[in-house]
Amino acid sequence: MTEPAKPIIQIQNVSKRFGKVTAVDNVSLDINAGEFFVLLGPSGCGKTTLLRMIAGFELPTEGRILIDGQDMAGIPPNKRPVNMVFQSYAVFPHMSVADNVAYGLKIAGVKGGEIKDRVAEALELVKLGGFGERMPDQMSGGQRQRVALARSLVMRPKVLLLDEPLSALDAKLRAQMQFELSELQEKVGITFVTVTHDQDEALSMACRIGVINKGEVAQLATPSDLYEYPANRFVADFVGSVNIFEGKLTLDEPDKAAVDCPGVGKIYLNHGVTGPHGADVWIALRPEKIYLHVPGEGKAVKAAAQDAPDGYNFARGKIKGMSYLGDITLFEIELDGGARIRVSRPNLSRHDQEDFTWDDRVSMHWRADSPVVLLG
Repeated sequence: MTEPAKPIIQIQNVSKRFGKVTAVDNVSLDINAGEFFVLLGPSGCGKTTLLRMIAGFELPTEGRILIDGQDMAGIPPNKRPVNMVFQSYAVFPHMSVADNVAYGLKIAGVKGGEIKDRVAEALELVKLGGFGERMPDQMSGGQRQRVALARSLVMRPKVLLLDEPLSALDAKLRAQMQFELSELQEKVGITFVTVTHDQDEALSMACRIGVINKGEVAQLATPSDLYEYPANRFVADFVGSVNIFEGKLTLDEPDKAAVDCPGVGKIYLNHGVTGPHGADVWIALRPEKIYLHVPGEGKAVKAAAQDAPDGYNFARGKIKGMSYLGDITLFEIELDGGARIRVSRPNLSRHDQEDFTWDDRVSMHWRADSPVVLLG
């Protein structure tokens, strides 16, 4: 049997108030040793305040935070087994790369020979071997971010805290650094706790994600579970692109359910939802899970949708908007019932985007395992 993961950070009933404003509201969660954990949420939701309380830069109004089993009450930031990489990197502009990385070791009283070895090791870890003599203004934004990472890692903390670490980078470099951060965390094996508002960044890097909304944990899950099984409407709407329709639950059994959505049609699911008959619910349906068809493909559509009864999980409409995004084309479709729905379609060949155009009549279907019922 696999041993349960050991938490290195325990956040227990933590609240933080600034005057009459509650930034963090009774949050409890464990962060496991050796995992890449992401706090995800919109601006002002409380995620950075929570990170700063772990670091010791803010103190909880209520509750307590334990790191490696030790209560952090009364322990200042410089005495905690954590290090923090700030959004601005905070690299000293008047120091060389090597001196930047060595700064914390010198303050800690580490001897010169060991400093040199540990600085070289840290620079190799972040792929900056041989850059030690350079000045920060001679480096790109991505390289300065690596310097900030090396300066934190050289201290060998038990936890590395990262506050929006990639937000200052351009889109292509940000995508590259997402992979590099994940690779680095896997290599060094220490716990990373990252704050971001970027859902793609969170999904690509995290072992687990805590979605924060209005100071509370809206959902705690792996990236795939968060995306495929959102716990509520906020999470479904915040994480990824989604269609959300209001409807009434007309059938609920252990292995199937049905929802009647005005303007869309009847939606069938191959699992129960444990809601009362006739309850008002919402259906979440991801655009990439909807299959788009040209007119005249009725038999193909029916065959593809055979996991749902006739009349379910099928709609017709007219294309009212198109956005070509390279790898996919995003369609805005006005259904015959009056609702609007977004559908994304992969461009698997150079000519796929030519299959449809504005005002085309189209039909669409989705599988019975694609919709998710949201009860709140």
